[in-house]
Amino acid sequence: MDLHRLFFPESIAVVGASPNIGPGRVPYYQLLKSTGYKGRLYAVNPRYNEIDGETVYQTIEGLPGPIDLVIATIPAGQALDVVKSCAEKGVKFIHFFTSGFSEIGDKGLEKAMIDAARLGGVRIIGPNCMGVHCSEAGISCDLPNIVPLPAGKTAFLGQSGGMTNNFMRMAQSKQIMLNKVVSYGNQIDLKVEDYLEYFAHDDTVQAISCYIEDIKDMKRFTAVLKRNASQKPVIILKGGTTEQGAKAAASHTGAMAARNEIWTALMRQYGCIQAQNFEHMIDLAMMAVSERMPTGPRLGFLGAGGGTSVLFTDIAYSQGFTLPELNPQTQERISEKISNVNTSTSNPVDLGFFGFDFTIMAHTISAMAEDDRIDIIIPYFSLDFITSFQRDQLESGPYTIIEAAQKTNKPVVPILSKFTENSIEIEEVRIKMSSVFRDAGLPVYNTPQDALASLRGLWNWIMYTRDSQKTKD
Repeated sequence: MDLHRLFFPESIAVVGASPNIGPGRVPYYQLLKSTGYKGRLYAVNPRYNEIDGETVYQTIEGLPGPIDLVIATIPAGQALDVVKSCAEKGVKFIHFFTSGFSEIGDKGLEKAMIDAARLGGVRIIGPNCMGVHCSEAGISCDLPNIVPLPAGKTAFLGQSGGMTNNFMRMAQSKQIMLNKVVSYGNQIDLKVEDYLEYFAHDDTVQAISCYIEDIKDMKRFTAVLKRNASQKPVIILKGGTTEQGAKAAASHTGAMAARNEIWTALMRQYGCIQAQNFEHMIDLAMMAVSERMPTGPRLGFLGAGGGTSVLFTDIAYSQGFTLPELNPQTQERISEKISNVNTSTSNPVDLGFFGFDFTIMAHTISAMAEDDRIDIIIPYFSLDFITSFQRDQLESGPYTIIEAAQKTNKPVVPILSKFTENSIEIEEVRIKMSSVFRDAGLPVYNTPQDALASLRGLWNWIMYTRDSQKTKD
């Protein structure tokens, strides 16, 4: 299905646009003032003649020229008339921000809207959703940003408007640059599989994340996954996998939900990456678009503290990873910079107090990078101790780590651990270090659990793609 004009509309009309704070004000303001949209933008509302000095049109039919996308922020009772007007005008897509349809039991109105849309070849996004974001086109369903963000490689599909905005904001804070986003709501017409298939063939999208509450056409959905899940990572967080969650989903978007064990089996069969919660979905997305993907399950861990090393090893092996002993040459090279008191060079590497020194951490990363027993390098930084004992390295130290990481083809996955939660100073250090690492394309995590769960998800997908290729061969 060709959705090009949905993401790259040459003209947009906001029906129900208003100068007052509310649903009509938000999309019109953000398109006109904030997102950098360069196409033709029209406001439609018979109650006004102008908004912010711009002409307001009384009807959709009265708009000059063709319209690619209509954003409708009107009461549900007016929705059918808007569809009929759009069909007569030849509008390509309508996004209904409006709620009040099947989620409250009114399926008849949705059917009438579809029938009217079909007569004019109009496609409907929603209803009951936030709409569409495309960084390259300068359109957004997020709240206004002062500066339009650059286009990234991540696409997101969200059945919930709130979850969509949460993903966009959290992705921005973690410097996961977005490419395209759709909040798709009740999906009475265009469905999640339509967007999935479009993103799968979009060369500007490297990974797809989804929050899904229900599937309208399971047969087509699985067919889309079967054709495309091995081409790029598809990360899915499923809502409504319990009886109680299913009831909440039905009242939210009129969704019918699947049991968790059935859904898990489906994800495994078609090579999707199953997110366990919202934060896990974000973490997986960051790993999926990182500069270097996992090439094997053998980890090299370095940090300060024996207990941390032990717990990391336990978690790693429970996730199916290994920590092989480093080559003697690697251990000897690491030993050049540290003493043999309260340290270990085997793997996990416990640098003791030297683990708070960025230059020694970088030296150890470089040594591990040359070891043919290691696939992935995970440096663990204790921000509490670094802030206390290595303040002189806080500005230059992270760049020393980046320099070492960029000299190897192996993924380097920093963990920035903090245990003091009431220190603004430590939080500022975390934000600055994370930003520097993210600018360099490194995925950054707060705990070993987060890092390993993300690596596990991506490694499972890589193994699935390899098995799929062998089957084809």
